[in-house]
Amino acid sequence: MCGRYASSRRAEDLIDEFEVEESVLEAPLEPDYNVAPTKEVYAVLERPAKADRPQQRQLRALRWGLVPSWAKDPAIGNRMINARMETVAEKPSYRRAFAARRCLLPADGYFEWYPSEQLNAKGKPIKQPFFIHPADDGVLAMAGLYEIWRDPAVADGEPGQFRWTCTVITTEAEDSLGHIHNRMPLMVPVDRWSTWLDPEPHASEELLALLEPAAPGRLVAQPVSLLVNNVRNNGPELIAPLPAEA
Repeated sequence: MCGRYASSRRAEDLIDEFEVEESVLEAPLEPDYNVAPTKEVYAVLERPAKADRPQQRQLRALRWGLVPSWAKDPAIGNRMINARMETVAEKPSYRRAFAARRCLLPADGYFEWYPSEQLNAKGKPIKQPFFIHPADDGVLAMAGLYEIWRDPAVADGEPGQFRWTCTVITTEAEDSLGHIHNRMPLMVPVDRWSTWLDPEPHASEELLALLEPAAPGRLVAQPVSLLVNNVRNNGPELIAPLPAEA
Protein backbone atom coordinates (compact mmCIF):
# COMPACT_ATOMS: atom_id res chain seq x y z
CA MET A 1 0.00 0.00 0.00
CA CYS A 2 1.07 3.57 -0.60
CA GLY A 3 -0.74 5.77 1.91
CA ARG A 4 1.67 8.67 2.32
CA TYR A 5 4.37 10.17 0.13
CA ALA A 6 6.52 13.25 -0.41
CA SER A 7 6.35 15.60 -3.40
CA SER A 8 8.50 18.70 -3.19
CA ARG A 9 9.54 19.43 -6.77
CA ARG A 10 8.52 22.69 -8.40
CA ALA A 11 5.95 22.70 -11.17
CA GLU A 12 8.42 24.15 -13.66
CA ASP A 13 10.87 21.34 -12.91
CA LEU A 14 8.19 18.70 -13.48
CA ILE A 15 7.14 20.40 -16.72
CA ASP A 16 10.72 20.06 -17.96
CA GLU A 17 11.28 16.54 -16.58
CA PHE A 18 8.08 15.09 -18.07
CA GLU A 19 8.08 17.16 -21.29
CA VAL A 20 4.70 18.69 -20.44
CA GLU A 21 3.09 20.75 -23.18
CA GLU A 22 0.51 22.61 -21.06
CA SER A 23 0.29 23.44 -17.38
CA VAL A 24 -3.33 23.43 -16.20
CA LEU A 25 -2.78 24.78 -12.69
CA GLU A 26 -4.71 27.50 -10.93
CA ALA A 27 -1.60 27.96 -8.79
CA PRO A 28 1.52 25.89 -8.09
CA LEU A 29 1.27 23.46 -5.19
CA GLU A 30 3.46 24.05 -2.17
CA PRO A 31 6.21 21.47 -1.52
CA ASP A 32 4.55 18.68 0.46
CA TYR A 33 6.62 16.27 2.53
CA ASN A 34 3.57 14.54 4.01
CA VAL A 35 1.13 13.94 1.15
CA ALA A 36 -1.96 12.20 2.53
CA PRO A 37 -5.20 10.99 0.93
CA THR A 38 -7.62 13.77 -0.17
CA LYS A 39 -4.74 16.23 -0.69
CA GLU A 40 -4.05 17.87 -4.04
CA VAL A 41 -1.12 16.28 -5.88
CA TYR A 42 0.67 16.81 -9.15
CA ALA A 43 -0.23 14.48 -12.01
CA VAL A 44 1.08 14.22 -15.56
CA LEU A 45 -1.51 13.03 -18.08
CA GLU A 46 -2.46 13.28 -21.73
CA ARG A 47 -5.86 14.52 -22.84
CA PRO A 48 -7.38 13.18 -26.08
CA ALA A 49 -7.31 15.30 -29.22
CA LYS A 50 -10.22 17.66 -29.86
CA ALA A 51 -11.33 19.61 -32.91
CA ASP A 52 -9.47 22.69 -31.69
CA ARG A 53 -6.27 21.04 -30.36
CA PRO A 54 -4.12 17.92 -30.71
CA GLN A 55 -3.55 15.30 -28.04
CA GLN A 56 -1.72 17.09 -25.28
CA ARG A 57 0.46 16.25 -22.29
CA GLN A 58 -0.58 18.26 -19.24
CA LEU A 59 0.43 18.92 -15.67
CA ARG A 60 -2.57 19.12 -13.35
CA ALA A 61 -3.37 19.12 -9.65
CA LEU A 62 -5.67 16.22 -8.76
CA ARG A 63 -7.18 15.09 -5.48
CA TRP A 64 -5.68 11.84 -4.20
CA GLY A 65 -8.49 9.28 -3.83
CA LEU A 66 -10.20 8.20 -7.04
CA VAL A 67 -13.91 8.93 -7.49
CA PRO A 68 -15.34 6.90 -10.41
CA SER A 69 -17.49 8.87 -12.85
CA TRP A 70 -20.53 6.76 -11.85
CA ALA A 71 -20.15 7.31 -8.08
CA LYS A 72 -23.16 8.64 -6.17
CA ASP A 73 -21.05 10.00 -3.31
CA PRO A 74 -17.53 11.43 -3.78
CA ALA A 75 -16.60 10.16 -0.30
CA ILE A 76 -15.88 6.83 -1.99
CA GLY A 77 -12.54 8.36 -2.99
CA ASN A 78 -11.35 8.33 0.63
CA ARG A 79 -10.80 4.58 0.41
CA MET A 80 -9.67 4.38 -3.22
CA ILE A 81 -6.15 5.73 -2.89
CA ASN A 82 -4.54 2.54 -4.27
CA ALA A 83 -5.46 0.18 -7.12
CA ARG A 84 -3.94 -3.31 -7.17
CA MET A 85 -2.12 -4.22 -10.38
CA GLU A 86 -3.53 -7.74 -10.14
CA THR A 87 -7.13 -6.53 -10.59
CA VAL A 88 -6.93 -3.00 -11.99
CA ALA A 89 -7.92 -4.01 -15.54
CA GLU A 90 -11.10 -5.80 -14.43
CA LYS A 91 -12.34 -4.18 -11.22
CA PRO A 92 -15.37 -1.93 -11.97
CA SER A 93 -13.98 0.92 -9.87
CA TYR A 94 -10.84 1.18 -11.99
CA ARG A 95 -11.23 -0.52 -15.38
CA ARG A 96 -12.59 2.50 -17.26
CA ALA A 97 -9.80 4.71 -15.99
CA PHE A 98 -7.24 2.00 -16.73
CA ALA A 99 -8.48 1.82 -20.31
CA ALA A 100 -8.24 5.53 -21.10
CA ARG A 101 -7.20 7.73 -18.16
CA ARG A 102 -3.73 6.78 -17.01
CA CYS A 103 -1.31 9.20 -15.41
CA LEU A 104 2.05 9.57 -13.73
CA LEU A 105 2.26 10.80 -10.15
CA PRO A 106 5.67 12.37 -9.48
CA ALA A 107 7.09 11.78 -6.01
CA ASP A 108 10.34 12.19 -4.10
CA GLY A 109 9.54 8.89 -2.37
CA TYR A 110 6.92 7.27 -0.19
CA PHE A 111 6.50 6.21 3.45
CA GLU A 112 5.85 2.82 5.00
CA TRP A 113 5.78 1.69 8.62
CA TYR A 114 7.39 -1.35 10.27
CA PRO A 115 6.73 -2.58 13.83
CA SER A 116 9.83 -1.96 15.95
CA GLU A 117 10.99 -3.71 19.11
CA GLN A 118 10.00 -0.67 21.17
CA LEU A 119 6.63 -0.81 22.93
CA ASN A 120 4.17 1.99 23.60
CA ALA A 121 2.29 2.60 26.85
CA LYS A 122 -0.24 -0.07 25.88
CA GLY A 123 2.47 -2.67 25.29
CA LYS A 124 2.13 -2.64 21.51
CA PRO A 125 5.09 -2.28 19.12
CA ILE A 126 5.83 1.28 18.00
CA LYS A 127 5.73 1.46 14.21
CA GLN A 128 8.89 2.97 12.77
CA PRO A 129 8.32 5.03 9.60
CA PHE A 130 10.67 4.54 6.65
CA PHE A 131 11.13 6.89 3.71
CA ILE A 132 11.61 4.83 0.54
CA HIS A 133 13.09 6.78 -2.35
CA PRO A 134 15.32 6.44 -5.43
CA ALA A 135 18.94 5.77 -4.53
CA ASP A 136 19.97 8.54 -6.96
CA ASP A 137 17.38 10.97 -5.52
CA GLY A 138 15.69 11.22 -8.92
CA VAL A 139 11.98 11.66 -9.41
CA LEU A 140 9.76 8.63 -8.77
CA ALA A 141 7.19 8.33 -11.58
CA MET A 142 4.44 6.34 -9.89
CA ALA A 143 1.84 4.70 -12.12
CA GLY A 144 -1.61 6.18 -11.54
CA LEU A 145 -5.13 6.50 -12.88
CA TYR A 146 -7.37 9.54 -12.93
CA GLU A 147 -11.10 10.16 -13.17
CA ILE A 148 -13.36 13.15 -13.73
CA TRP A 149 -16.48 13.19 -11.55
CA ARG A 150 -19.32 15.60 -12.19
CA ASP A 151 -20.90 17.04 -9.06
CA PRO A 152 -24.69 17.02 -9.66
CA ALA A 153 -25.14 19.68 -6.97
CA VAL A 154 -23.11 22.26 -8.94
CA ALA A 155 -24.68 24.13 -11.86
CA ASP A 156 -23.16 23.95 -15.34
CA GLY A 157 -20.18 26.24 -15.72
CA GLU A 158 -19.81 26.91 -12.00
CA PRO A 159 -16.50 26.33 -10.16
CA GLY A 160 -16.26 22.82 -8.76
CA GLN A 161 -18.57 21.27 -11.34
CA PHE A 162 -15.94 18.64 -12.13
CA ARG A 163 -13.72 16.92 -9.60
CA TRP A 164 -10.44 15.46 -10.89
CA THR A 165 -9.13 12.61 -8.73
CA CYS A 166 -6.42 9.95 -8.89
CA THR A 167 -5.12 6.70 -7.43
CA VAL A 168 -1.73 4.97 -7.22
CA ILE A 169 -1.29 1.49 -8.73
CA THR A 170 0.52 -0.95 -6.42
CA THR A 171 2.11 -4.39 -6.62
CA GLU A 172 3.92 -6.84 -4.36
CA ALA A 173 7.08 -5.29 -2.91
CA GLU A 174 10.44 -6.54 -4.13
CA ASP A 175 12.44 -8.58 -1.62
CA SER A 176 14.64 -5.85 -0.16
CA LEU A 177 11.55 -3.77 0.73
CA GLY A 178 8.99 -6.51 1.32
CA HIS A 179 10.03 -6.93 4.93
CA ILE A 180 8.81 -3.37 5.60
CA HIS A 181 5.50 -3.68 3.74
CA ASN A 182 4.21 -6.25 1.26
CA ARG A 183 2.95 -3.68 -1.26
CA MET A 184 4.68 -0.88 -3.15
CA PRO A 185 3.82 1.65 -5.87
CA LEU A 186 4.47 0.61 -9.47
CA MET A 187 6.88 2.66 -11.52
CA VAL A 188 6.78 3.58 -15.20
CA PRO A 189 10.25 3.78 -16.81
CA VAL A 190 10.88 6.94 -18.81
CA ASP A 191 10.98 5.13 -22.14
CA ARG A 192 7.41 3.88 -21.54
CA TRP A 193 5.81 7.15 -20.46
CA SER A 194 4.36 7.99 -23.87
CA THR A 195 2.61 4.65 -24.28
CA TRP A 196 1.34 4.64 -20.68
CA LEU A 197 -0.10 8.14 -20.99
CA ASP A 198 -1.60 7.62 -24.45
CA PRO A 199 -5.43 7.80 -24.09
CA GLU A 200 -5.96 5.83 -27.29
CA PRO A 201 -7.02 2.15 -26.89
CA HIS A 202 -4.35 -0.39 -25.95
CA ALA A 203 -4.67 -4.03 -24.93
CA SER A 204 -4.69 -4.54 -21.17
CA GLU A 205 -1.80 -6.98 -21.46
CA GLU A 206 0.28 -4.36 -23.26
CA LEU A 207 -0.43 -1.75 -20.62
CA LEU A 208 0.32 -4.06 -17.70
CA ALA A 209 3.62 -4.98 -19.33
CA LEU A 210 4.66 -1.31 -19.14
CA LEU A 211 4.59 -1.38 -15.37
CA GLU A 212 7.34 -2.68 -13.15
CA PRO A 213 8.34 -2.70 -9.51
CA ALA A 214 11.55 -0.83 -8.86
CA ALA A 215 14.58 -3.00 -9.60
CA PRO A 216 16.39 -4.29 -6.51
CA GLY A 217 18.80 -1.63 -5.33
CA ARG A 218 17.10 1.24 -7.15
CA LEU A 219 15.14 2.25 -4.05
CA VAL A 220 16.55 2.71 -0.57
CA ALA A 221 14.62 2.68 2.70
CA GLN A 222 15.74 4.95 5.52
CA PRO A 223 14.17 5.27 8.99
CA VAL A 224 12.81 8.75 9.61
CA SER A 225 11.24 10.73 12.44
CA LEU A 226 7.90 9.80 13.98
CA LEU A 227 6.84 13.34 13.07
CA VAL A 228 5.48 11.99 9.77
CA ASN A 229 2.79 10.12 11.73
CA ASN A 230 0.91 13.41 12.15
CA VAL A 231 -0.34 14.75 8.82
CA ARG A 232 -0.19 18.30 10.21
CA ASN A 233 3.61 18.06 10.28
CA ASN A 234 5.21 19.07 7.01
CA GLY A 235 8.78 19.93 6.11
CA PRO A 236 12.06 18.48 4.81
CA GLU A 237 12.87 17.20 8.30
CA LEU A 238 10.24 14.47 7.73
CA ILE A 239 12.38 12.78 5.08
CA ALA A 240 15.75 13.30 6.80
CA PRO A 241 17.26 9.93 7.80
CA LEU A 242 17.62 9.30 11.49
CA PRO A 243 21.22 9.49 12.72
CA ALA A 244 22.92 6.13 13.00
CA GLU A 245 23.05 4.71 16.50
CA ALA A 246 26.41 4.91 18.15
